Amino acid sequence: MRPDDLVRLRHIADPLNAVVRFASGRCREDLDGDEMLTFALLHAIQVVGEAAAKISPEARADHPDVPWAAIIGMRNRLVHAYFDVDHDILWTTVADAAPRLLAQVTELLIGAERRDPS
Repeated sequence: MRPDDLVRLRHIADPLNAVVRFASGRCREDLDGDEMLTFALLHAIQVVGEAAAKISPEARADHPDVPWAAIIGMRNRLVHAYFDVDHDILWTTVADAAPRLLAQVTELLIGAERRDPS
């Protein structure tokens, strides 16, 4: 994996860690009553999508199990349709997809570091 892809994977992992932390002990209804939580989660997911879009096509092809298109599509939807964010979809992303994606990205980073510990 190219060095810049590793940087982008870290740019994905960091906000995903924040998403998991921010959502801990929370529920879907918290999005309706906590504007700061909602904005923080939206921003973190946008950063994840932006970083995913910068991963090289080769790295994406090497890891087809990662839902690259869905990640980038979510970012595009949040950025371009910011006025129409569905909190149910946001919560499903935060509660279900983010932890799974974090596990995948962490595995990729660990694997890359084992292959090239420098």
